[in-house]
Amino acid sequence: MIDRILRDSRAWGVMLAATLTIMSNATITPALPGIQAMFPDNPNAELLTRLLITAPSLVVAIIAPFAGVMVDRLGRRLPLFTGLGIYLLAGTAGLYLQSLEAILASRLALGLGVAGIMTAQAALIGDYFTGPERGRLMGYQLAAVNLGGLIFVMTAGFLAAISPRLPFLIYGLALPIFPLLWRLLPEPDRSAEQNPGTAMPGGGGEPGWPVTVLIMATAAALTFVVFYAIPTQLPYHLAEIGLEDPRYAGEVMASMMLAAAVSAVISGLVRPLLGRIGTPVTGFLLLSGGFWILAQATALPLAMAGTALIGSGLGFCMPTFITTALNAAPFNRRGLVSGLVTSSFFLGQFLSPVASQPLVAQWGYPAAFTTGSLLFLGLSVILAVTLKHRQPHVDNTARAQ
Repeated sequence: MIDRILRDSRAWGVMLAATLTIMSNATITPALPGIQAMFPDNPNAELLTRLLITAPSLVVAIIAPFAGVMVDRLGRRLPLFTGLGIYLLAGTAGLYLQSLEAILASRLALGLGVAGIMTAQAALIGDYFTGPERGRLMGYQLAAVNLGGLIFVMTAGFLAAISPRLPFLIYGLALPIFPLLWRLLPEPDRSAEQNPGTAMPGGGGEPGWPVTVLIMATAAALTFVVFYAIPTQLPYHLAEIGLEDPRYAGEVMASMMLAAAVSAVISGLVRPLLGRIGTPVTGFLLLSGGFWILAQATALPLAMAGTALIGSGLGFCMPTFITTALNAAPFNRRGLVSGLVTSSFFLGQFLSPVASQPLVAQWGYPAAFTTGSLLFLGLSVILAVTLKHRQPHVDNTARAQ
């Protein structure tokens, strides 16, 4: 039997918008070695190439809270479709720009587009759906993100084998998506803000909601600091163990995204049983196991098994971070809250190579991934203890996630 929310065209609209966001930076991951080789005379090519993945994250981290305020003040559609336009123009610019610095500048502009899209679509989920439906949709959304990412990254792997510029063409998908979202995503009724009790159940937010949002945002940032070592370091690790073809990087990343898609749907279904503590803790333990396996990997099957576990862990964590924050927040602060959580995701992405590159340089890839495994194990304990002291006001049966 099909879930009722999947019969709602708005659900498909927000899922479609989400496919362009959280993993958008990683789309060009298989092309990184090739892009670096295109600029042999640039003394900073090694660093700048890695920044192509994380530079948009810095912009999103800075802009997303402000985009959230604009979403609350101007409505959801204007930031969403402005972001789509920027995403299209900036994302495809790598096809023709002639210097690594210029490509990096276009990636910074891409971050502006991602900030607008992701903040608006997350707020729309909070507006359109409530209670258990909101939690399940977050799971479906992450599944859509990772299925899209699987297709994008595998396609990028094949395109990168032809030319390292061709993966930038994938961002052109924003063009056909634009008119679809225009029809599927209407502006929510803002009268709900004045009468949250009737138009938007739970619109007033839970007591102490800023603290809950802060906990979720911090957990999300730390998660992505460690997790984003995968798209930024994995192609080089694979090359070191003899898997130099860009298609191998695409296949290993695809394994992670497929697993994340499946586990994201499962997490939405089991969340009422595991709760908002057990769900992310389960995710952290899976992430820890995946990083440990990847540290031992010397062949493609083991590397794919490791990233599959990593993807499974992410599928449990990410919907929880967003859902818990949105459920805690009042209606007229959902744009701001979605912006803050979005900012935390991308701040973690940007800081990831800053944290992982010194470890790689000093001890190598296996030691860096082993460290990531231990950090996720520690995060599982810290988050469990932290949330244990906060009453789950929005996790009861009347307003379950």
